Amino acid sequence: MRRRTFCKSTVAAAVAATLPGCGAEEQQVDVGSLISAISTDGAELSIESGAVSELAESLTGRLYLQSDEGYDTAKQVWNGMFEQKQPAMVVQCTSTDDVINAVNFARERDLLVSVKCGGHSLPGKSTSDGGIMIDLSQMHSVDVDTDALTLRADGGSLLGHIDGAASAHNMMTTTGIVSHTGAGGFTLGGGFGRTDRKMGLAIDNLLAATVVTANGDLVRASEDENADLFWGLRGGGGNFGIATEFVYRLHPFNPIVYGGTLIYRFDKDFLDFYAELHSTVSDEANIEPNFVPGEDGETVAMVEVVWCGDHAAGEKALAPMLAHPGLISGTLGPFPYHDIQTAVDGLLGHGKQYYLKSSFLNELTPEAIEVILEFAGRGTVGSWFQHLGGATSKVAASATAYSHRDAALNFGIMYFGEDPAQNDTKIAAVREYYKAMEPHMAGFYTNLNDDDEKKTWGNYGENYPRLVALKNKYDPENLFRLNANIKPG
Repeated sequence: MRRRTFCKSTVAAAVAATLPGCGAEEQQVDVGSLISAISTDGAELSIESGAVSELAESLTGRLYLQSDEGYDTAKQVWNGMFEQKQPAMVVQCTSTDDVINAVNFARERDLLVSVKCGGHSLPGKSTSDGGIMIDLSQMHSVDVDTDALTLRADGGSLLGHIDGAASAHNMMTTTGIVSHTGAGGFTLGGGFGRTDRKMGLAIDNLLAATVVTANGDLVRASEDENADLFWGLRGGGGNFGIATEFVYRLHPFNPIVYGGTLIYRFDKDFLDFYAELHSTVSDEANIEPNFVPGEDGETVAMVEVVWCGDHAAGEKALAPMLAHPGLISGTLGPFPYHDIQTAVDGLLGHGKQYYLKSSFLNELTPEAIEVILEFAGRGTVGSWFQHLGGATSKVAASATAYSHRDAALNFGIMYFGEDPAQNDTKIAAVREYYKAMEPHMAGFYTNLNDDDEKKTWGNYGENYPRLVALKNKYDPENLFRLNANIKPG
């Protein structure tokens, strides 16, 4: 008998028994017991444990309830600010069929759905209280086709899996700056990295994706198949389904790049220098300052430099950086790309407290520089630039759902630390800094921000009506809402 019913009522009962597929295989289930959960609109639900048992038995992966050993590990996400969230259940998928079964189960019961790949959602959208977490982290195989110059990755792959597989063949595609980030959220939001000025964003290198829609259908999207969905996936985030597979374009790539880390005095001279440098340097260069406290407590500009081209050409093009009078320390030279791609993995590790707000700058104006001098100089919270432009800017704003092709820089203001007691003070400092910068900004990167609905809608500009039409087609009940959400029309 298939149990598909549930009661919308407050339930105090807890399930002590372990369900088949969740733990001890021989234990019998009290099919009359109920499991408390939360609906998509926040209402309390109760679900028959027999239905949960049926879902568990259908999986090649595992299902964890709150009472199960292993649940606390299974539900973990990257941002420690959300480690107390308690999903009603975690479905740890190992196949596309598992994802389909979990989506059907959630839709039929109106369960709140979160999707976890690497669990790196800064605003905590990878988890929830009382919902179902659909976890793809066990689905991470990666294959390279050296003849076609393509890479196929499972939806739960981490960026480190992609980097490792591609670089083994002296190839690369754009990935981000922390190797334990999930490829799914990273790609669907746009995908910035150290090579995007030369190779384009992750979405510009995406050739196809396979998606489980809200109806439980498995749909392949590319320029030739379901092209409307393919357009929306490239910047529309997780609004249209759960991506279980990606195919990326690969580029020939020397795994030994030219660059390094340079430390400068933090002052107006440096910011004026960077304002000109970032807009004039070749597309092979990625130059990204971080404003952090130095050894004496005073703010310095710690600048990461990566040149993904001929080393001699890079040495010549970047020579002005070594000649700048504000240089305190550092040098440039050949080094393994893998080293820079994993350099901050520990610093930005799992379980810390993270809060970030960011926005795009179309140019670094004197007025914006004055704000940065004031707030970064306080040393209360960190701030940084992501260097955009280049190949990213050569794509039309309407070609993908991501529309901010004119952005020269992404400017981020971030707090991270170990002590939750500091959160309120540090979050307030981030917001104050952001508010002062906001008049100089032009939209934001949806992967990093948690803004109100009106801002999210406006952020897509003229692409927004088309995104709403796609939402109406692929997720009319807004099952996938824990994201930079596009509501059905």
